[in-house]
Amino acid sequence: MSGDDRPADGDDHPQPPDRRPQEPARPEPPDRPGPEHPQPPDRAQAPDRAQAPAGPAEPHPAEPRPAERKRPAEPSERGQPPQPPEEKRPPGPPGRRAEPSAGKPGARPAPQPSRPARPSRPAPPPSRPARPSAVLDEAHLGEIRGAFGRIPREHVEERPGCRARLLTLLAIIGPGIIVMVGDNDAGGIATYAQAGQNYGYSLLWVLLLLIPVLIVNQEMVVRLGAVTGVGHARLITERFGRFWGWFSVGDLFLLNFLTIVTEFIGVTLACEYLGLSRYVVVPAAALALIAVAASGSFRRWERAMFAFIGASLLLVPLTFMAQPRWGRAAHDFVVPGVQGGVTSEAVLLVIAVVGTTVAPWQLFFQQSNVIDKRITPRFIGYERADTVIGSLVVVAGAAALVMIADFAARGTAAHGHFTDAAGVADALGRRDPVLGVMFAIVLLDASIIGAAAVTLATSYAFGDVFNLRHSLHRRFGEAKRFYASYSLLVLVAAAVVLLPGAPLGLITEAVQALAGLLLPSASVFLLLLCNDTEVLGPWVNPRWLNVVATVIIAVLLMLSGTLMATTLFPRVNVTRLTIWLAAVLVTGLIATAVGLRLTRRRGPVREVPAMSPAEKLAWRMPPLALLQPVRWSAGTRLGMTALRGYLILSALLLLVKAVRLGGS
Repeated sequence: MSGDDRPADGDDHPQPPDRRPQEPARPEPPDRPGPEHPQPPDRAQAPDRAQAPAGPAEPHPAEPRPAERKRPAEPSERGQPPQPPEEKRPPGPPGRRAEPSAGKPGARPAPQPSRPARPSRPAPPPSRPARPSAVLDEAHLGEIRGAFGRIPREHVEERPGCRARLLTLLAIIGPGIIVMVGDNDAGGIATYAQAGQNYGYSLLWVLLLLIPVLIVNQEMVVRLGAVTGVGHARLITERFGRFWGWFSVGDLFLLNFLTIVTEFIGVTLACEYLGLSRYVVVPAAALALIAVAASGSFRRWERAMFAFIGASLLLVPLTFMAQPRWGRAAHDFVVPGVQGGVTSEAVLLVIAVVGTTVAPWQLFFQQSNVIDKRITPRFIGYERADTVIGSLVVVAGAAALVMIADFAARGTAAHGHFTDAAGVADALGRRDPVLGVMFAIVLLDASIIGAAAVTLATSYAFGDVFNLRHSLHRRFGEAKRFYASYSLLVLVAAAVVLLPGAPLGLITEAVQALAGLLLPSASVFLLLLCNDTEVLGPWVNPRWLNVVATVIIAVLLMLSGTLMATTLFPRVNVTRLTIWLAAVLVTGLIATAVGLRLTRRRGPVREVPAMSPAEKLAWRMPPLALLQPVRWSAGTRLGMTALRGYLILSALLLLVKAVRLGGS
């Protein structure tokens, strides 16, 4: 036995004869550092058998079972300073002998690990228990899988560094750009081309004013989607009653179906210019839309949409080939005016530009698509950036279409006499056949993107209202009714376009009228939901955003009323009507501001939950059954009653006019 193995008082206690001379002493490495073992125990003090008196050799004791082990001697009994309690080790694998206690006479010390201890990694902070959320489909929970990246569920914390943030943005980007580019659909191309062909660059200022409108409206639905996990149609039904829910959903279904029909009208116009048969291209486009949506992969669907968006970049060379007048464009972007003066036709076209850019289906689509992409409050900032980028893209595309149409009709008899998008392609083809082909391809591509987005918005609302599985993450067999509604909409709309003698002009006019009918209610409900603390909690609108949103919604209401009036009464003086409605609008805004001021002084103040930034990022809306019912003030109830009366009267008048037009 080496000198290191002898006890400190070896002179007073002679060493007994070695019973195992053939086994050399094994060096014992130190214990793994930790809170319970600050330093390895002194080996010189560990063995107790060294202090036993000399005597005859005894046989090696049998291996004790774990239940028969004796309690080791306390430090005070051995005359040693007290040591921290020994950490309990988990039992070894089966077949390995249990090691005897160090305090048992004759027992060997427990072997220690031979490799040095590694510094332990810091333990992750304790996770909070998950709050119950109102998410209706469990497929809406999980990792984010976007077209350009993915974010696993374990990477929920913000990762520092510009590169990490850029990768996160690439993974999040999608819903904002798709909804905006989808807005430049067949109807949008026709409207912007009409503005350029009839009024040149003079209406570009309208597009510039629409940028904040788009950002404010779509940012509110981004918050609603990320925080609530519930679609727009379901929130309206749950918070405002079945009347408003079914009215919104019914109008949305009818409007979106007719909009899909107009998208396939755009497909027919493009394929006819390209010399292709509509009976081949339209069914092929319909089957392609169904195949992409029913693939069972959200990432695959989003990548397909971005492939179509990439094809729309054909607008960039087409714009440069259209000999744009950049100085004139910069002037008309910031200086309002109308070429030829303000007329009823010009006012109606301005309203049409606003209506085709701020469409009701956009609210329903982006909120549900944000949910389906599994975006949570932690990534709201990235989705806001996605929305801003999309707003700039849609306005740039609209301006390019205006300049292209102006070039097509400049100096020709077609100037001021717009017919349809195919007429613009013909005018461009007379200047250069390549330009006409490029414009037809852009029209075909935009029609497919618009049909995909509008149809999906309708199917999302269908799944929300009827509490069905409605996620692109699911395969067809897992969400049959969701995909069946999508397929049915696409196939029926395509069939309507292929019917001989279909009233396509009446359908186009009905789309504009129904959009004007749905836009007021959708905008008002959007503002009310974003001020509901039961729904958004700490994410409700700040006061300045409420002021901006109120002004925007009031202007949209005025334009909607003008559009409805001109649709029902074509001979009305649009300019005079717009002036009167603007006066009513200003008076109403002033009265509303005064009323809110008085109500705020007398009534209770809205209580917004005070939370830390981390708590705010983790907050989700509780299940719908746990929400407190909505309590409207007398003024809000009066306003909603007036809105209901306006909508019912307008719907009846539209029905009467549709019957008359159908009979004639």
